[in-house]
Order: sequence, then C-alpha cells, then structure tokens
Amino acid sequence: MFGGGGNGAWMLMRHGRSDELEKGYKLAPGTIPRALKLAAKYKFAIFWFLAVTVGAGFLAAVPPLLLRALVDRALPPRHHDGHLVLWLAVAGIAVAVISAIIGLASRYLSSKVGEGLIFDLRSQLFDHVQRMPVAFFTRTQTGALISRLNNDVIGAQSAMTGTLGNVVTSLITVATTIAVMLYLNWELTLLALALLPAFVFPSKRVGKRLQRITREQMGLNADMNSTMQERFNVSGAMVAKLFGHPDRELESFSGRASRVRDIGVKIAVYSRTLFVTLALVSAVGTAVVIYVGGRLALSHRMSTGDVVAFVAYVGALYMPLTLLTNSRVDLMTSFVSFERVFEVLDLPHAISDAPDAVPMEAPLGRIEFRDVHFRYPRANEVSLASLEMGGAFEEETTSGEVLHGVDFVAEPGMTVALVGPSGAGKTTMSNLIPRLYDVTSGAVLIDGLDVRAVTLESLRDSIGVVAQDPHLFHDTIRNNLRYARADATDDELVAACKAARINDLIMSLPEGYDTFVGERGYRMSGGESARRS
Repeated sequence: MFGGGGNGAWMLMRHGRSDELEKGYKLAPGTIPRALKLAAKYKFAIFWFLAVTVGAGFLAAVPPLLLRALVDRALPPRHHDGHLVLWLAVAGIAVAVISAIIGLASRYLSSKVGEGLIFDLRSQLFDHVQRMPVAFFTRTQTGALISRLNNDVIGAQSAMTGTLGNVVTSLITVATTIAVMLYLNWELTLLALALLPAFVFPSKRVGKRLQRITREQMGLNADMNSTMQERFNVSGAMVAKLFGHPDRELESFSGRASRVRDIGVKIAVYSRTLFVTLALVSAVGTAVVIYVGGRLALSHRMSTGDVVAFVAYVGALYMPLTLLTNSRVDLMTSFVSFERVFEVLDLPHAISDAPDAVPMEAPLGRIEFRDVHFRYPRANEVSLASLEMGGAFEEETTSGEVLHGVDFVAEPGMTVALVGPSGAGKTTMSNLIPRLYDVTSGAVLIDGLDVRAVTLESLRDSIGVVAQDPHLFHDTIRNNLRYARADATDDELVAACKAARINDLIMSLPEGYDTFVGERGYRMSGGESARRS
C-alpha cells in the first residue's frame, strides 16, 4: 500500500518533457505507426509479454479471495474446516509460484523486446550518422548526438516495454479489482473510488514541481559533463594547463555542482513529502473502508471475510489508478524519444553515391579543378536545430563563396603546393578531392572522371591523406594501421612503417605493434603520429 505511493512519485518525475506534453505538445505525424512498425519484428514476443502481463493482473486478484474464504468458511467456530485451510494454503503457494514464473517470463520477454529495440535503433543511428558529411560534425554537439544514441534510444525502448507494460498491468489490475469489489459491495466500492481525487491532486501538483527541478538538475549535469569532457580530453587539458586558471575553473564548476547539490536535497524532500502524503491518504482511505465495512459487517450486510478482502483490494487499487491518470503523458513522453531518434534517421546524407556511380579503377593521379566554386553549406542543409548549441540554428545565411572559379591541373608525379594566407581555401580545396565536401558548381576530376561519378568507398581508397592534426584511436598501433585496410598483412604493415621511417621506433616500444598509443595518439610526438597515419 505504501510502496505504491513511492512508485507513483517516481513515475511522475521520470520524464523531463511531461509538462510540455500536458500543455498540448503533439508528436510528429506518423511517429507512433513508425515506432509500431519497427517493433513488429518482435510481435510474437510482444504478444506473449502482454499475455503474461494480463495473466499477472488477473492473478493479483486471487489472494484476497483466498483470505476471504479462510475467514468466512474455514475459521468460524461453526465450520472449523482443517482440510479447507490446507487447500487454501496450497492455493496460496500455487499462486505465489505461478506469479514468480509469470514474473520471470515477463522479464525475459520484455528484455528480449527492449534490448532488441536498443540494438536495432543504435545500429541504425550509428550507421546513419557515420555516413553524414563532415559539415554535419562541425556543427553538431557531440554530447547531444551521443544522447540520441543512449538516452533517447533507451527512452524509445521503455515505450514498448516499461510504459506500455505498466499501462496494461494497471488497466487489468484496476478492472479486475473494481469488478470483484463491486461484487462484494457496490456502495463501499463507490466510497473507495470517491477518495481517488485525494491521490491524484497531490501527485499532479508535487509531480510538476519535481519535473521542473529535475529538468534543471539534468541540464546542470549535462553542463558539468560537457565541461569535464572538454577539460579532461588531451587537447583540452593541454590548453587548460597552458592558459587556464585552476581557481577560476574550480569556482565555475563548483557553482553548478552546488546547485545540483541543492536541487538533490529539494528532490529528496519533495519525493518524501509526496510519498508520505500518498501513504497518509491511503491509510485514511483504508481506515474509512474498515470503519464503514465493519459497520456493514456488524449489521450483517457484509461478511467478515468480505470486509477483510475489501481492505486488501483497496490497498491494491489506488496506486494503479493514480498511474492511469498520467498514462497518456507517460506514453506520449516515451514516444517523444522515438520522435527524436527518427529525426536524426530522417536527416538526408548531403554527400552520397550517385545512382549510377561506378567504382574507381587504380588512378594514374591526374587531378583537375574545372571552374570550381564553393561555399560552405548552411546549417539547415546539413544539421538539425536540436543538435546545435542552444537547440536552434545560429544563422540561416550562406557563408559566401570561399572558392571562385578555380582552375588548375596537377599531373601525375608532380609535387604541387597550394600557397596562400590563412583562410584562402587551401584546406578546402584538398577536402573537395575525397568529397568531404562537394563543389557548389564546377567539377573536380581525377583522370578525367568527375569525383561525384564514382563510389565514395573506391574514391577514398584511392587517396592518401596526412592531416594537419593526425588522429590516432585509443587502440594498438597494429589496429590503427589496419583501420583503412583491415586485410593488410603484417608484412605489409612493417613495409609501410619502414617506408615512413617509424618501424624502429615501434619496435623499441614495450609491446611493439601491439602497444596502445593512447587517446588521439598523444603518447607519441606529432611527427611520429603523422608518419603513422
């Protein structure tokens, strides 16, 4: 009885966007049908999950009836049926065993569906995002993108298992409980239901406050995580060491951390207040039912067993009824996670293979820029507002042309240097060759073939790039070397490293080619990292 109040409190504060939904938030058209279509792959597991959930709801109505039979038929002095007591005890054990089996089956099925959805959504998101153009990553907040892969994917999973399962369980529990209560005494049932507003009002009032301060806490935690991510990666740590002021950094971080601490205390107080309030209302409701039911039993309008069973049903009724009053908000809030996942999946790839693209044969290496014009794409062409800083595009105007009618040819075997001041477009021109960006007009050709006419994979396999800031993954040297060519043999790795004059250095390391190089390769010097990449 008391535990129900606590669960209701956490149900109300679980989602950060519930209040927006209550104000009339509408899901994007087609979100729910699309989510159901995605879950259709697990339709048999979902069917059996709902079936066992329904079974659990009906089974929950049995123990009070056993108690009723014990009080009315087995224990009264004029009956004293020892055999019935035994069979009621056996029935109680059977109900407990069946409930345990149903609980295990429900957990297995919900996990099968939930973890399957997490896998499917994460795989689709990862594959879709990794194929986005560089312009997408230059604008998107990494933390916001990771949140889609983690928090929103898990939120989408909960819509199909946790939230939907809770709603079905609550519906079955309420329906069966009220049906039995009406059978026992319809007047007492109406009295018990009349106390429901005393549950709903504090739940909604305190719940809204919990939502508001919990959302603030989540935002502050996100800010602290971003700060730690920026300061504690290798590049950020170097900047902080060279130019930062530790005391100022600590003051800024502590200000947000102290606010999180204060909010945590408020959440604890609000949650406990709601818990105590619901427990008190439940106790008062139970006391009213005991008094009225007792009076009815004394006047022989109800049996003693009926009153005992009725009190048990009242204790099991209020929590699911309270949850059902918020079921629409809970379901819609869960489906918002699906909406946010689909939003990313629906973002088109600005750079992709043409329908008639062909693989590039081993090129001779003649590079031609033919009347190339280029401007960087606008934010709304490559990104999502919800993934940008502040959740909105900062500008909608074009960047202006960076390249204006560039023409030149680099013949095979030539060494060509692009010289000019910072911002002249040197890096931009090199990025157009492997199609990290596409030209606005004109064409970039390799051996007379437009780079947009060949497949991206074959194009990039034909081009070698040494970046200004070489990036090495936190992995072994061997795995870093094989990143571009997973089928490269050990002999080929050694030959390449000897050509780059880095084999001796690698062999001098403790584990040779199996040595971990650290985040972004910072255990090696810049020149060493460049030669290895």
